[in-house]
Amino acid sequence: MSRKVVKLTVDHLARMPGPCRTCLFWELDPVRRGRVDDEAAAGEKEAWLSEVLREWGSCGRVALVDDEPVGYLVYAPEAYVPGAGGFPTAPVSSDAVLLTTAYVDPAHAGGGLGRMLVQGMARDLILRGGIRAVEAFGTTTPGVGSCLAPVEFLGGVGFKTHRPHPLTPRMRMELRSALTWRDEVEAAVERLLGAVRPAPKPSPESSHRSLGEPGER
Repeated sequence: MSRKVVKLTVDHLARMPGPCRTCLFWELDPVRRGRVDDEAAAGEKEAWLSEVLREWGSCGRVALVDDEPVGYLVYAPEAYVPGAGGFPTAPVSSDAVLLTTAYVDPAHAGGGLGRMLVQGMARDLILRGGIRAVEAFGTTTPGVGSCLAPVEFLGGVGFKTHRPHPLTPRMRMELRSALTWRDEVEAAVERLLGAVRPAPKPSPESSHRSLGEPGER
């Protein structure tokens, strides 16, 4: 089974699992959202994604298992996310982008795909430069069809509460911390691999020199 994370494109939308493929909770303000019927929702979603890709650049990551999309996340500057303005913990900090959607198919939950998606996002934003953090409006009461990521998930992938709220706290992940965390994990893996590898056998030459034979300096 192959697993990888790729950039979100318009072509991915038609294959997206879950309820978010045609949801416009983030992309439109409540008034405009109420004027869009179900048949037009997919087109509005595609138009929004095309605009962000054209004007700002990559704004999402997709998790593929055997080349089938099973999870994704979307992020963008708050200026492209009118739906974020209604939260009591708004607005997003000026030095951060907003993580809006984070979804993994329940059949693939618990396998680390959410963390892989967040790492892909962090790498993209770090390489882009000029962005210090990612923020998200979490929910303490997750439910089916919720447009907010659970606080528990966000905390598990490196976000910390930035502005508390009993229902929708605004959470923040510093990109510098995300990079440091990734380096620490990679270093820990190397230490673990080193611990389970057998120690190399000394060559005859090194054995002789350890006894102080001529030629040693």
